[in-house]
Amino acid sequence: MSYRAPVQDIRFALEEIAAMDGLKATGAFPDLSGDLTAQVLGEAAKLANDVLAPLNWPGDRQGCTLKDGKVTTPDGFPQAYQKFVEGGWQGLQFSTDHGGMGLPVAMGCALMEMLQASNMAFGLGPMLSFGAIEALIAHGTTEQQELYLPRIMTGEWSATMNLTEPQAGSDVGALRTKAQPNSDGSWAISGQKIYITWGEHDCAENIVHLVLARTPDSPAGTKGISLFLVPKFLPDDSGNPGERNAVTAIGLEHKMGIHGSPTCTMEYDNATGWLVGEENKGMACMFTMMNSARLNVGVQGVGIAERAYQQALAFAKDRRQGRAPMTQGEAPHAIIDHPDVRRTLAVMKAKIEAARAICFHTAVEADYAEHHDDEEERAWSKRREDLLIPIAKAWATDVGVEVTSLGIQVHGGMGFIEETGAAQHYRDARIAPIYEGTNGIQAMDLVGRKLAMAGGAAIRELIEDIRQTIEDLATSSNPDLNGLAEDLGPACEALEAASDWMSKAAGEDKLSGATAYLKLAGDVVGGWLLCLGALSAQRILKHGDGDEAYARSRISLTRVYAETVLSAAPGLVPQIRLGAGALFDPGEAMLESA
Repeated sequence: MSYRAPVQDIRFALEEIAAMDGLKATGAFPDLSGDLTAQVLGEAAKLANDVLAPLNWPGDRQGCTLKDGKVTTPDGFPQAYQKFVEGGWQGLQFSTDHGGMGLPVAMGCALMEMLQASNMAFGLGPMLSFGAIEALIAHGTTEQQELYLPRIMTGEWSATMNLTEPQAGSDVGALRTKAQPNSDGSWAISGQKIYITWGEHDCAENIVHLVLARTPDSPAGTKGISLFLVPKFLPDDSGNPGERNAVTAIGLEHKMGIHGSPTCTMEYDNATGWLVGEENKGMACMFTMMNSARLNVGVQGVGIAERAYQQALAFAKDRRQGRAPMTQGEAPHAIIDHPDVRRTLAVMKAKIEAARAICFHTAVEADYAEHHDDEEERAWSKRREDLLIPIAKAWATDVGVEVTSLGIQVHGGMGFIEETGAAQHYRDARIAPIYEGTNGIQAMDLVGRKLAMAGGAAIRELIEDIRQTIEDLATSSNPDLNGLAEDLGPACEALEAASDWMSKAAGEDKLSGATAYLKLAGDVVGGWLLCLGALSAQRILKHGDGDEAYARSRISLTRVYAETVLSAAPGLVPQIRLGAGALFDPGEAMLESA
């Protein structure tokens, strides 16, 4: 089964849960409207449904090839990329001052979800360019912005992020790539980078690499890292691709999934590059890219989960086996009518909707943090964005893996057979919890940095918002919403208790409970946002000004989430409080196998 973009679900998450339309009051998005949102999402859906989705399975089968330093992507990828360029999609969420469409980051996330769902291997290319654009806007020189931004913004040129080296993965401070100053103000970059997504390909006429390297006599560790812009082709006097730079793809990874995405080993041999930002401040520049990438990787988890869910749902409607107890008619019945299969599908969809809501809420707060005219409101939104980034990235990508695995389970034995396509979604999804800082690193960031921001203000503000929603649910005239309050209330109390414990715990105990804490936070925030959606759905039912059947389905789906996820949330608190002693005091003997 192919993919159909869930435009109604996406609009509901954008408008009813994340309240994107409120951004119009900032003055930054004067053209924003429901009609425009519908039009943009409709056109993006056509690209995803009709152009990218049909290339997903064949691209996985064919993969990429490397010969003489040149990468050939799967059949149809270059032509699909040109359609992406023709639509102007790369610049969707960027200011018109830089040649973009001037729409909110949340709309960029909606586009990214469709790209990742329809063809994750393809979507990785534009995702990296998104981050490079943000880095150049924030840190590039005027000359760099004038020369490179317009071309990356259109998608004519793509961009990459070069961090990892054979000896330096998550420990970026261990990198060895060197940058020597040239007499003309440029730098000579030498070293090897691995796992470079879309590092070489045949879709864009030039590739702009953003590369972390060390300058002479730079301090050790991350304090001595600088960021450099290194194009594949050096622009000529007219700004067109000219002489080939000394950067070459010398290897192509053979991966578990995303076979259509060229993941390269890149060799820099005195390649010409230019400093981005200040010398020895490269990590600050790179984190501009990383924050963008982390949110978009979270959206990637949503997208691949949605793709797997759609396939599982279609299979469950078509596959007939056994007698379903609540179904009339002659057996065998469609397996969707078996209660356990239907429960599985409902949990899959509920978690997808929760993950989508987390990502879109984070994106809207990012827009407020940049554009709100009140300084205190900007600071509030920035705290919320920063708090939710690790949750959006880690929790949503874990959902991607869980849902794609459940998708295989719904297929039964057929899911384990490659020809059905269900296995590809799992193989593709499995990289996302590793990308852009593993999910364990996201958890450490959450408990080590984000909870302490502004004296703990960010988590207190979040809990206050959840409590307000609990009150709104409890006082609703709809008894289903009253029931949601009964599940969200204890979950919120568990999050508050765990947050208080984290604020006082020793460093090693915080880290031992970090992953469980992030899961609790994601479970509760996802449930809270679904409850906001349920309140909005109740307003639709009350006033009769929308799709009433859809509104009822949102309340029912939230009930599934509340009674399967929120109800279990308090049980995570003991995991969070386990402490490092239980893990380290027994020594390694506890971990040895016979």
